[in-house]
Amino acid sequence: MSTYDVNDYNLWTALVTPFNSRGRVDYDALAALLDEQAMAGNGILMLGSTGEGLALSLNEQKKVIRFVCQHQPSAPIMVAVGGYNLESQLEWIEFCNQMPIAAYLLAAPLYAKPGPKGQEQWFRGLLERSKFPCMIYNVPSRSGVELCPQALANLTDERMFWSVKEASGSVIKFNEFAKALPSIAIYSGDDALLPEFSVLGAAGLVSVCANAWPKATHLYVEQCLEQPQHVEFNLWKSALEPLFSVANPIPVKVLMHQKSQIAHPQLRLPLTHSELNEYAPLMQANETISQWYAQQ
Repeated sequence: MSTYDVNDYNLWTALVTPFNSRGRVDYDALAALLDEQAMAGNGILMLGSTGEGLALSLNEQKKVIRFVCQHQPSAPIMVAVGGYNLESQLEWIEFCNQMPIAAYLLAAPLYAKPGPKGQEQWFRGLLERSKFPCMIYNVPSRSGVELCPQALANLTDERMFWSVKEASGSVIKFNEFAKALPSIAIYSGDDALLPEFSVLGAAGLVSVCANAWPKATHLYVEQCLEQPQHVEFNLWKSALEPLFSVANPIPVKVLMHQKSQIAHPQLRLPLTHSELNEYAPLMQANETISQWYAQQ
């Protein structure tokens, strides 16, 4: 079992899954990425949308989690739970319950677009089966449905309900969750919006950009939470735009390849790095953040 307290980590990196030129998981690169995040003091989220979790087979998913746990990075591991079949998700949780992980990220069922009652019953079923703290994920751009703050408020009696990842891109929605769930930690799922969410009481960030900039993003999060009004918001916002110019995680994988963090920018179809034709904005963003970090 994990010895980490999830509340000690205000930055969780939604880690990419590196692939080799044949499209197979590159375990050497994965080990290096795990160590890089641990050295920066970041928690690690495996097999989320940034990690292309649903593009991996179940056997591949299990192999990745076994590898990560055997590697024993000095950082807590959160595992994504996502799909549309409840029994399959419960089986996945049962598998992961036996591993030395620290937490789960629970997503709304894809395609189904459940209403408040369906949302409550779906998440309650997952929470009841989990042995680890759970972060519930609001990401309507991918799931197709906005989570209902009151539906989640009805779940606060579940002892494994730890936090919410709010990634709708809306300050108003973040505030609704914060008001409906005063005892639940609310994390930003949007790198660029953390300064604004911090003013509203954000507990931290689940980050894409921390893949490319582990230490700089760690410092950015610390500054946002301590003095959000003093963070160089426009600098970070401008630097982050190229990372979301096409579907995530295409740009961040291209940037990581350019920085030699991974050997190939390979993704699983329907995502492809050929979607991105211009690398200059990414490299300029990297220079901007590198300079910012060096000046701190």
